[in-house]
Formats: sequence, C-alpha cells, structure tokens
Amino acid sequence: MQAAAAATANTNIDPAVREFLGRRMKMLIDGKWVDSVSGKTFQTIDPSTEESLAEIPDGNAEDVDRAVRAARRAFESGPWASMSASERGRAIWKLADLIEQHAEEFAQLETLDNGKPLSVARAADIPLVVDHFRYYAGWATKVEGETIPVSAPGMLAYTLREPVGVVGQIIPWNFPLLMLAWKLGAALACGNTVVLKPAEQTPLSALRFGELLDDAGIPPGVVNIVTGFGETAGAPIVDHPGIDKIAFTGSTEVGKSIMSAASKTLKRVSLELGGKSPNIVFADADLDEAAAGAAAAIYFNHGQCCCAGSRLFIEQKAYDKVMPKLIEYSEKISLGPGMDPATQMGPLVSSEQFTRVTGFLTAGQKEGATVATGGGRPSRFDKGYFVAPTVFTDVRPDMKVVREEIFGPVVCAIPFKDPEDVVRAGNETTYGLAAAVWTRDIGKAHRAARLLKAGTVWINCYNQFDAAAPFGGYKQSGFGREMGKAALDLYTQIKTVWVNTGA
Repeated sequence: MQAAAAATANTNIDPAVREFLGRRMKMLIDGKWVDSVSGKTFQTIDPSTEESLAEIPDGNAEDVDRAVRAARRAFESGPWASMSASERGRAIWKLADLIEQHAEEFAQLETLDNGKPLSVARAADIPLVVDHFRYYAGWATKVEGETIPVSAPGMLAYTLREPVGVVGQIIPWNFPLLMLAWKLGAALACGNTVVLKPAEQTPLSALRFGELLDDAGIPPGVVNIVTGFGETAGAPIVDHPGIDKIAFTGSTEVGKSIMSAASKTLKRVSLELGGKSPNIVFADADLDEAAAGAAAAIYFNHGQCCCAGSRLFIEQKAYDKVMPKLIEYSEKISLGPGMDPATQMGPLVSSEQFTRVTGFLTAGQKEGATVATGGGRPSRFDKGYFVAPTVFTDVRPDMKVVREEIFGPVVCAIPFKDPEDVVRAGNETTYGLAAAVWTRDIGKAHRAARLLKAGTVWINCYNQFDAAAPFGGYKQSGFGREMGKAALDLYTQIKTVWVNTGA
C-alpha cells in the first residue's frame, strides 16, 4: 500500500515488517481475521513523519459482541476450558519464545507506531514482554486453593481459586506490547479468556502478536483483538454484560468513567491510571547520579510514562549543583525519528498529544513559570510531533504544570529546605503511582519510603521494573496490582467448598 511505502521510505525496515505493513489489516475474533462489521477503517500514523502506516479496522459494539461471544464459548466449552494448568503454562511459554524469535519485527513496529527509539524498544520493551510471559507461564501451575481448619466437627472446608471468566482489557499507547503482556500474561495463566482493545494510536504490535497465538497453541476465541476508538470499541467492552472484568491502563479521567459504567453490571475493575510523581534529591545524595537519574526519570519514553518523575524536589543547598547538570543532560539528548540509530528521544505519539503537551508549556509560562531549557518544538523539525526536553523553574504548587499530569518531557524543578516538609509536599497530589528518593542516608531513605503515598518508591534509582515486582497506584492513580504474584488476585475468584465427612 502506498501509505506504508511512504511512511517507511529511506529507513532500514526489516522485510517482514515491510510485508506486514503492506497487508490489509483485520481484527482477530474467534481465531479468524475479520473486517469490522461496519467496514470502516482508520489510519495509524508514524509520529516521526505524520504519514500513514496502515489502515486499521474501526471496530464497534457489534464487533465487541462477536468477540465476547467467542471468548465466552472458549471459556466455557472450548479446548481452553479443559486444558490443564501445565498445558496452559507451556502455551504461554511458547508464546514468549515466538515473540523472542520475532523480536526485531516487534521492536520496529513499536518504534514506527509509537515513535520511541528503536534502541529502547530493542533493549527494554521487547525483552520485558518476553520475560513477562515466561514469568506467568510458571504461575499457571501454582494457582492454588487451601484447606481451612474449621470449628464444625466432621467438616472439611477448602477453597478453589478459579478464573474470573471473560476479561476486557483496554491497553494504552505508551508501551503497546508491554502493557498487553502485563495484562494478558496473568489473565491467561489463571485460565481466563480475553477481549483486548489496543490503543487506536498504536494497534500494530497487538495485531502482529495475534498472528502468533495459533502457533503457540492458544485455542481460537481465547484472545480476541478488537481495534477501534475508546468511545466506539472501548465503551462497549465496558458495557457488555458478557464481560466479567475490566482491566484498564490510561488516564484517571477515563478510569473514572469506566468505574461508573462498570457499576451497572457490577463488573470487577482494575485501574492503572495517571501520576504526578515526586522525585526527591537530598543534598547528601550522589549528585551526579541523582542528576542523571532525574533526567532519565522524566525523559524516558519521551515523558509518556505514567510514573514519570515530573516533580523534581531538590534540597536547596544542592539545587545550584544539580540544576546545571540536569539542563546539560536535557540539551544533549539527541531528538529525532525513532528509526534513526542516533536518536535518544523520539516524537510524542500523536497530534493530539503534541497539542496537549504544548498547551501545558504555554500555560506554565502564562502562570509565571520560567523555561530553563526547551519549551516547544525545535525549529529544525517541520514534521513530526517533536517536543524538546523541557525544565520549568520558579513554579508554585497551584500551577497547572505542577498539579496536572502532562505526559510529556516536561519537569518542574522545586527547591526545598526542610527534609520533613518535602515528603508532605510530595504527597500533595491527587495521584500516588510512584516516587523516588536520592540520598546516601539509608535511614532517611527508608523513612521517606514509608511516608510517601505511592504504589512504588525507588531509592537511588528510577524506572526499575520486573515481572515479579507488583506495580500499581494509590489514590487517583488507580487500584489493583499488575505484575508479580499480586496480579493473580485480579484474574481469579475464590470458591469455598464444605464437605460433610460423616465423622
């Protein structure tokens, strides 16, 4: 197709990726690749060039209903329903192997669709996806109930931990394949079936992933992929009475609407939402390490990270030492197309996101904040959704850029004097997803970690993730934990069985 050829011109695209982009894209329902009922499509755009990569089916409520019915059949009567836990685990492990075999394809698709540097997709996104599926492949045989010593004579009581059923999973665009793995790994390990909607901005890696399911031994209908927009495909998933649980990662605003809609059918809901994470640098920290860590905390994935360290608190007596280093890091970052090997930070994901982030930049300056570096799209880019790494100083707690999630490469630097007050200031937000502390005083670090109201606290590091370590939020950053053993609670329900032994 001409759009795909234009979007990938003059770049070192893997032949398999080029072939994939040239296909007519379809949705996966009941093991078959199908068009949307309406026949409508939409374009997915390369954010580096603003050109179309592919035409994607525009799913709606009828498509969702087809997918839910397929998932219900697979859950209740298909091969998946009778498959042993060991067989499920082997299928999930095979899926990880297949992703690893096609790692370069997936990395390039993530880069083209999302804009992130290919080096990051290769080193972080895809290896973490593979690790995640392997981790949950191991859990498939370890989802266990327990016996309970009850007081009634002659009675045996035990529990069964059973799958929830049909799960609706709505995936964000910032880490498309990784967020799919976060949700799908645990759901499959526990024996559920899934209707999955990738973000409309980044559907390609999910569709390529769907092509591997049959080879991995995942039966038809176990994973169904419906592409489309939140209002027309995501909302019907939330509303559908045949869906037993919703798992969503995205904005707090959308999370609230999902909770409200799910209450109509009392679906189980887990939400991983926004953040405005405090990153606290004490004067006794290794300041070189802290400055580099502060830059990585906000600029990783172009700042499009729910746990980005967007509020940087620096102890006053170290402020003048840290700030020049942070600005230097900001100005040295190589900004460019994700497929360029020299690129360290790519464009934002979409025109909508570019408008949102640049709107915050304008609002911050109008409210009196100072732009220490960055502040908009560099003049050398006439195409692409590029925003320079930006540092705001002279900010106040009431400013929009300090209070609201920007989801871009923008950090607010805030000096502090009192080590006790800074934790309170860090907690003065409606969010509670993550936080970080930089100090050589281990006692101070542990005290701060206990007091910070966040689901994850990093000490002398940032953005550390592992399939075994739970991740999720406090307050309006959501509830439920993805990754680790804790995620099994999202996808299982407990049944208690009483047996009269006649004793």
